[in-house]
Amino acid sequence: MTAPRHTRIRTQLGLRLVLPDGAVLPVSASLEYETSDPYAVQVTFHTGGGDDDCAVVWTFARQLIIDGLDRPAGLGDVRVWPVPDDHHSSTSIALALCSPSGEALFEIPRDALTAFLYRTYDEVPIGFEDRHVDMDAELKVLLRDCV
Repeated sequence: MTAPRHTRIRTQLGLRLVLPDGAVLPVSASLEYETSDPYAVQVTFHTGGGDDDCAVVWTFARQLIIDGLDRPAGLGDVRVWPVPDDHHSSTSIALALCSPSGEALFEIPRDALTAFLYRTYDEVPIGFEDRHVDMDAELKVLLRDCV
């Protein structure tokens, strides 16, 4: 079997951090999708400096974002849902993150998130993720300590 080609899709986003008092702060972040890990999406929050030492990375299922475009999705550490505006539509998507060190609520522009997802669909359509997993390599990792 031929190994699938490896592609990385990345986009920069301006998010809004929603504070407990309702105030918002702009946050720079990037979304990344790699065909070598077709079920996952990474969001990297750039927390001040220009290097990777000042970045916080979260990884979660692409399907969670897809589901969260239309309805509340996720349990526990990562939750996603549409944020209705005054016209009962949704121009942003909420992303709630919870860790032992705290909780954060972000708003992501819906159009930018949707455009990113469409780019991932071009590389790995929904339902075809398994065709991009190198099962031999994954089995070697799983079984290397068993030999």
